[in-house]
Amino acid sequence: MRNLDEFDHVQTLIATGKNDCAIARETGIPRTTIRGWRRRPPTKLVKLDRSSPCGVLHDFGLLPAGPYAYLLGLYLGDGNISRARKIWRLRITLDRKYPAIVQRCREAMAAVMPGQQAGIVGRVGCVDVSMHSKHWPCLFPQHGPGKKHDRLIALELWQQDLVSQATEEFVLGLIHSDGCRVVANDRGIRSVRYHFTNVSVDILDLFTRALDRLAIRWRRSTQRTVSIYRKADTARLDQFIGPKSRPVPWPCIELPAS
Repeated sequence: MRNLDEFDHVQTLIATGKNDCAIARETGIPRTTIRGWRRRPPTKLVKLDRSSPCGVLHDFGLLPAGPYAYLLGLYLGDGNISRARKIWRLRITLDRKYPAIVQRCREAMAAVMPGQQAGIVGRVGCVDVSMHSKHWPCLFPQHGPGKKHDRLIALELWQQDLVSQATEEFVLGLIHSDGCRVVANDRGIRSVRYHFTNVSVDILDLFTRALDRLAIRWRRSTQRTVSIYRKADTARLDQFIGPKSRPVPWPCIELPAS
């Protein structure tokens, strides 16, 4: 995508009387693009930000809260960002037994990064859902060297705002990555339990704070596991999570065509 500085520079050259071919040679911008700019200003231009990892000034408030919060939960659980030559790759590793989660992950990526489609690579017992973009380190600033539990994991203010708007989606992403739903038989009585396990204390804290926001009671069953046992609370989780085999619809959002 072209940036605002390029557009302003072309407009300055147009004002000097240069033709499209001359401007194209000077700027390296295609002549057809310049011709279009001469006729009608573009509606989508990015602003440059030299301090940003990708060099672009992002308006994070334009991100779709639901898909982003869900993708953030998946990333914190089973995701990583790696360098692929001059671009970055976001990869989410998911259990191949749950194709509905794999598909939902792909839809979330497509909604957060319009115009692109996520790829799938099969592995033993799991699949990698991935997409390449130079913007991933900006959208997931928790990225860094080493394992997540060895570094601080804290949300930026703009991430906190998006998670507050779509807290259920954030919890859903965490459960779909590092969580489980168990149906137990306690002396002949069927009971549902949810567990979320992670080595990172920070990620566990993000999960429990999200549960608190939803007024869902929890307990630390082990040092690395948060559990939800009470009937009313598991029923609340079942409203927007349920079995991992069950497709979870997106709440009132339009997804890009696949």
